[in-house]
Amino acid sequence: MSDSDSGAEPPEAPTLYDAAGGMAFFERLVGRFYEGVAQDEVLSALYPEAPDFTGARHRLTLFLAQYWGGPTTYNEERGHPKLRMRHFPFTVGPLQRDHWLKHMTEAVRASGADEAIQEALLDYFVKAAEHMRNDTGLPITSATYPR
Repeated sequence: MSDSDSGAEPPEAPTLYDAAGGMAFFERLVGRFYEGVAQDEVLSALYPEAPDFTGARHRLTLFLAQYWGGPTTYNEERGHPKLRMRHFPFTVGPLQRDHWLKHMTEAVRASGADEAIQEALLDYFVKAAEHMRNDTGLPITSATYPR
């Protein structure tokens, strides 16, 4: 008798959140990322709370955990992410995007996650970093991360 015959739902595939190690993984990832940001004059200048990144660290951790299938605490605390709107007050051009990607790539590569998880994260981060660009300068460039 199959699961559909018994009325039972087939087991769900694990989320990236679960496969990566849950909240502890995202806390370490974001912690490592902000270690780089704290040393980066281009990025740290964008954070009103610098040099204390506690709030930003908390928000990014919750957002990433939720995005990858974890608890919905981010939405409960902040509502819809509205990422472009939240980043609009800060100039995010190719320079800022590339610095952000550099530190996030380093954090992902140092995370110890298996290669498939790293690639999924980095593919998302490249697209998200480009999406956050709000400058009007030309030419339009493409974000990449070191493979």
